Amino acid sequence: MKKCSISLIILISIALLAGCKGRKSEKKAEGTNPEAIAAADSVVQYKSGNNLIKEITFRNGVREGLMKSFYAGGQLYQTFWYENGLREDSVRWYYLEGQLFRTTPYKHDTIDGIQKQFYRNGKLKAKIGYSKGMRTRFFQEFTDEGKLFGPYPEITVTIQDSYRKNGAYIIDLGLSDKNTEVKFFRGNFINERFDTTMCKYIKPSNGKSIIYLKKTAKAGPDHIDIIAAMTTLFGNKYLGYKKIDLPYNDLN
Repeated sequence: MKKCSISLIILISIALLAGCKGRKSEKKAEGTNPEAIAAADSVVQYKSGNNLIKEITFRNGVREGLMKSFYAGGQLYQTFWYENGLREDSVRWYYLEGQLFRTTPYKHDTIDGIQKQFYRNGKLKAKIGYSKGMRTRFFQEFTDEGKLFGPYPEITVTIQDSYRKNGAYIIDLGLSDKNTEVKFFRGNFINERFDTTMCKYIKPSNGKSIIYLKKTAKAGPDHIDIIAAMTTLFGNKYLGYKKIDLPYNDLN
């Protein structure tokens, strides 16, 4: 009788453990990323409550074809085209009312080509150049009447030359329209691309972007290149450029 009681207790314990394990497995499955359990060929949907927020097509377990995302109200927000898991062709964004807002070209999962922006009335708002994921100097913006916008502010330079006194040469940077929505970089375009890894950001101090050069015992450059990434009235980033000649050949 005692052995039977012990056996019964063991069986009940095993059953309880199995039940707990089963419940844990169910919770894990509920929290699993839908992509991780996607079939070889399937359409996976992401939802927030009853609202569809994203839809992705898979082929052989890899993103392939059209991917869609949606506004909270169900309206189409953006579309991506995938080929073998990589973004290709144009990514498209839409206004809430359904009009096309922006198209961005992709090649092998990298932005490459001319990005276009549109007004709600369908007219072209901007054309912005990209090459291998980096901005280029190509840039056009248009009014809602279709007229080319411009000109843009120029980079201004104020010099404090104390070279003969203490070997200092100070360059204060600004914009001709006094706009403060700007970031200055020391460097130049490489193959028409703005490569931020090759340009040094000039961190503002007390609201000013200043380059401090000092006399050294080594030969220095005869000029410095400046790129200004300024925010336009349309909310885009225009890239301005200025070459600043240096009067001394030993500044660094």
